[in-house]
Amino acid sequence: MRGMIKISVERCKGCAYCADACPFGVIIMSTHFNKNGFFPAVVKRPEKCTGCAICATICPEVAIEVYRDNYKQKK
Repeated sequence: MRGMIKISVERCKGCAYCADACPFGVIIMSTHFNKNGFFPAVVKRPEKCTGCAICATICPEVAIEVYRDNYKQKK
């Protein structure tokens, strides 16, 4: 299963819970401020995302949306 996440950079308050919780290192913290003065989470390795949704579950600001591509490869 492949996954994809979208992070609302402006909603993120830079707590880094998602980056710490991601078992695949998909998320890192930005080196640039958002409009509220926080260093938001950003996607670094989108190809590693499995759609497990741990990041979205742990996010206190509900700033992460997870999408899953549930397809089977042809044999």
